[in-house]
Amino acid sequence: MTGMTGNVPYYGGRMTPAQAYAASHPTRPPSPPRPPSRPAPPSNTAPPSSPAQPRRDPLEALDQLLETGIVDQEEYEQLRARIAP
Repeated sequence: MTGMTGNVPYYGGRMTPAQAYAASHPTRPPSPPRPPSRPAPPSNTAPPSSPAQPRRDPLEALDQLLETGIVDQEEYEQLRARIAP
């Protein structure tokens, strides 16, 4: 006797063909996580400065952030107070 229990067919205690296939073809266990790569040892020398990107004035950078809308006026004032001499 067959019947429907929800959307899974019930065959009077027997397994459906899909259940039989799944039981005979188990899924592989997930692979173990890869160990984290070792960070480079800290060097005692400062990184070389890049001549292609000269250091910008912090106030100029802050003005650009305000102009582009990344920071609003209130945040601009707070940051300017922190970096102003």
